Amino acid sequence: MASEISNKAEIDPRAKIGNNCKIFPFVYIEGDVEIGDECIIFPFVSILNGTRMGKNNKVHQGAVVGALPQDFNFRGEKSECIIGNNNIIRENVVINRATHTGGKTVIGDDNFLMEGAHISHDTKVGNHCVFGYGTKIAGDCQISNGVIFSSSVIENPNTRVGEGAMIQAGTTFSKDVPPYIVATNKNTYGGVNTTMCSAYGIDDKVLKHIANAYRLVFHGQTSVFDAVLQIEEQVPDSPEIRKIIEFIKGTKQGIISKL
Repeated sequence: MASEISNKAEIDPRAKIGNNCKIFPFVYIEGDVEIGDECIIFPFVSILNGTRMGKNNKVHQGAVVGALPQDFNFRGEKSECIIGNNNIIRENVVINRATHTGGKTVIGDDNFLMEGAHISHDTKVGNHCVFGYGTKIAGDCQISNGVIFSSSVIENPNTRVGEGAMIQAGTTFSKDVPPYIVATNKNTYGGVNTTMCSAYGIDDKVLKHIANAYRLVFHGQTSVFDAVLQIEEQVPDSPEIRKIIEFIKGTKQGIISKL
């Protein structure tokens, strides 16, 4: 089915628009843009060069997708902003493309970016994440699947958030947040995110193992390195426990604080 495109939208003829899209008046789309099938682009949205958008996305008023990176190292290179499928991008969201040639900012599938959220250059976002009102994600961050950011969260550059974590409202953090936990607005460990674990289908037995693992990390009297060794020795193996171990071993910024 042909797309419904307002004659009041400004679209570069080189842009590639999929089937059955609806593009409202006053939308601005540059030439080096690809938009998949069944997307809805509401008025006053700007979709800029380097954007590659999948299917069934909804982009609401005032959003800017593929914005130039806010990075002093940017020299005008060609780069990309990759948007997956089934994402909801609400009003005034800004998503920057990557800084350098060949770089990519990536938003996966089924994410919900609420009003005023900002995803900066070269950040990689998984699937099924929620970004609350006014949340700001700095450059070069890595966000795994199923992460929930409450409102007004600030994630500083080069940090990671593990699968199924939740960040409380008003939190500013500069260290990694491991999988399946709650990060409090005091930038500390606030327990296991049991709600998201249940949504993932993690059974009670494994949930107890996750809690035991984090008890060793955040309540033990040893270093984080030694706590990981204790997890490997004492906590029964599972995919979830392996993700925790791999995440902590892979940290470069360190992880958030103990209680």
